[in-house]
Amino acid sequence: MQKWITHPLIKDQKIESRLYQQVLAADVLKKGNSMIVAPTALGKTIVAVLVAAERIKNFKGSKVLILAPSKPLVVQHEESFREFLNVPATSLTGDIKPKDRIKRWDDHQIICATPQTIESDLISSRYTLEDVSLLVFDECHRGVGSYSYVYLAGKYQRESKNPLVLGLTASPGSVEDKINEVCENLFINDVIIKSEDDNDVVPYFNPVEVKWIKIELNDDLKEIKKSIDITLKAKLNTLKKMGIIKSINMSKKDVLKAKAVAQNRISRSSNPPKKCYLAVSVLTAVINIMHSLELLETQGIITLDKYFERLRKKRTKAAKSLLVDENFKKAISLTKIARNNEVEHPKLPKLVKILKKELKNNDDSKIIVFTQFRDTVDNIFEKCIENDIKAVKFFGQAAKEGEKGLTQKEQKNVIKSFKMGVYDVLISTSVAEEGIDIPAVDLVILYEPVPSEIRMIQRRGRTGRKNKGKMYILITKGTRDEAYYWSSINKEHKMKKQLSKRIKRNIAPNEIVKIVPREDENQEIRPLIYADSREGNSKVLRELDKLNAEIEVKSLAVADYQVSDEVAIERKTAKDFIGSIIDKRLYQQAKELVENFKKPVIILEGDELYSSFIHPNAVRGALASIAVDFGIPIIPTRSMEDTAAMIVRIAIREQIHERPEIKIRTEKKPLTLYEQQLYIIESLPNIGPVTARKLLEEFGTVENVINASKSELKSVDGIGDKIALKIREVLSSGFIKIGNKESIKLTEMNKNDEQ
Repeated sequence: MQKWITHPLIKDQKIESRLYQQVLAADVLKKGNSMIVAPTALGKTIVAVLVAAERIKNFKGSKVLILAPSKPLVVQHEESFREFLNVPATSLTGDIKPKDRIKRWDDHQIICATPQTIESDLISSRYTLEDVSLLVFDECHRGVGSYSYVYLAGKYQRESKNPLVLGLTASPGSVEDKINEVCENLFINDVIIKSEDDNDVVPYFNPVEVKWIKIELNDDLKEIKKSIDITLKAKLNTLKKMGIIKSINMSKKDVLKAKAVAQNRISRSSNPPKKCYLAVSVLTAVINIMHSLELLETQGIITLDKYFERLRKKRTKAAKSLLVDENFKKAISLTKIARNNEVEHPKLPKLVKILKKELKNNDDSKIIVFTQFRDTVDNIFEKCIENDIKAVKFFGQAAKEGEKGLTQKEQKNVIKSFKMGVYDVLISTSVAEEGIDIPAVDLVILYEPVPSEIRMIQRRGRTGRKNKGKMYILITKGTRDEAYYWSSINKEHKMKKQLSKRIKRNIAPNEIVKIVPREDENQEIRPLIYADSREGNSKVLRELDKLNAEIEVKSLAVADYQVSDEVAIERKTAKDFIGSIIDKRLYQQAKELVENFKKPVIILEGDELYSSFIHPNAVRGALASIAVDFGIPIIPTRSMEDTAAMIVRIAIREQIHERPEIKIRTEKKPLTLYEQQLYIIESLPNIGPVTARKLLEEFGTVENVINASKSELKSVDGIGDKIALKIREVLSSGFIKIGNKESIKLTEMNKNDEQ
């Protein structure tokens, strides 16, 4: 007879009584902040429900906050907690208006949310974590680096009257440092491991059969591989002769490290040797070659050919060097011939054969096929349609190569149709590994293995939830497929070993985490800082919050931060600074800063200012122009934390006597007639502020500039034959509509007339 858990806050006959789940919940309540590591389908959510019910019972009026990395997973948790508990539950995501989120927070005791949403609301002081008696981090292995989990864990320990943290994951990682980092970041005291082999779990767990299917490359692919291998060896030998690398036997990881070293050398030198730039270019070419090999060995001809097409469009020296290399050109040519002859990777027909057999044996079978690349998703899908297999594509929201991503609504519809049996096969990229409510399936097929133990465990966890599961892995013999497979297996073994080692360390079960307030939190002045809404993802806001600044997020027309009527701060990372030089945003932004504020400041964050392909003198010229021509001080900072500390210090200086009434610039100052005229002329090809002014001084009006002939334009200092020709081309060419042949002809006629 089935037994059910009874609890005043748990609905009757809703949660089956499983001893191991009750023991896990009791351990968390007894030992304090804990991480539960258990395979998918062992019921980690049920454990969270049991702990939540007890915390709400013991701390009257308190709340439970469940964080998950994606919106679909948040909704899934909300549905689960609603199903099991007699406690009002809701969800908070960025799709809900802030004022409605506040109401939901106030009216409910169970809140399921994305961490980014909670972070934004806390920074904006919409509510606090004071009454949260349990904070659950789902997929807690994400709690590293600058991910929102890290900030929220610290905030929770500072604010909550009765804190308890519960982390849930199937795979925290194989590296000891990462496991320790997750535990430290989330204030985890105890790690509890449950596996499918535990005696108390075995009766409830469906085993998963893992089978790897070896496949041999065909002769066509071997011939292409031979040409690519020759190119790779030649490039690596070049790097060895240059003294950049010691051996030509290098992995992609080794190449990326060597490239970072070369870029670092460029960034640290006032006049970097040309050898460094050449090294970066050759190393980039090597990375492109290695990627080509990976596509050939693991994906197939169509995916490789599409990559070659994208490579042709690149304007980098690395891409150009490959396109003139005889062996690489041969590989490109052979790939195109193979595609025209409909040559396929042997994996593809093998996959179709497996799918047909599985569906023949079981009409109701549900199958997920995982692959790394969207191009391969398309190939598999087309092959399935050719063979009358009811398949559907599933991928992320980002657009790629002209194809739009799937919106969240479209993703939900695909999953719903898959659940209802409209489709038998779901062909997915890594987006379906976690954070998506996908039903249990009978078979998971990996088109290629992945070197990550976390991703391998997550993919395996998609099967075997209700019945015995199966996972097949397609592996090309003698290729990186084999290396990736064994890498993930070894990492999984290593992970289990590291976790067991951590448990043996006798971490104090009742250790209380105390966070000493920072010196800044005790400061008499709590500065008010207005931040632009576009800075929400920069993580600087969370650092400002840690420093006890009062933050108001607004849509600022100019600058990223404003601390007084006179002082505004534009924050630029080194990468953004370089980008704004290239696209000419920098000088326009500087101009707007000085026009709108008496004392503007630019903060330049990071130390990789000279590590790009832009010559250091161009960077120095831009810095000099900002400081000398515009008179804007540039303050260097090392990191986001340093930037936040500097902004706070500037704000305190401005507000030290009393907090002034700050007039926020939500609109730019209107342009004068003179500025509008300059703006129009500056929009012409290769025309900057100085040349625009010369043109207007020469011709008197915007109209006269536009009507000037090529020879008249050339009479102005700074305008040569090419620039004059480009200006006339833009001004006199007909408007081109895509696909309109007549307008294209008109353009060509205008070009001829001008010449």
